[in-house]
Amino acid sequence: MGQSVGIQIGELSRRTGCNIETIRYYERIALLPAPARSAGRYRIYDTGDVRRLAFIRRARELGFALDEIRLLLALSDNGDAACAEVRQVAASHLAEVRTKIADLQAMEHILAEAVQRCAAGELPGCPIMNALSTV
Repeated sequence: MGQSVGIQIGELSRRTGCNIETIRYYERIALLPAPARSAGRYRIYDTGDVRRLAFIRRARELGFALDEIRLLLALSDNGDAACAEVRQVAASHLAEVRTKIADLQAMEHILAEAVQRCAAGELPGCPIMNALSTV
């Protein structure tokens, strides 16, 4: 862990905007290291945990999969994060994002057309339902 400042889970949640149950889940799957425990058995985190959880949360917001985040953290934990390897993970994720954007644009076009036809009353039945049921 990083510097010891004795942050409890509620404060970690507040500082990172991450739900307490999500923090516990990240511990169970070893994205976050198991925290120290106080005499009262409360989890105690430090500033390194705050940084790590903030990284995980931001990476999730950007759509990185948990396995990708695990790899990025492992590269970072090694001290000399191989920039080329990090770039490769990011480039792969970027390709996935671009594919999703293209899919969403196609979906937007189909839905916009169906909504326009529905409003115009051009077709019998419901154009939106027809568009959704087309194989």
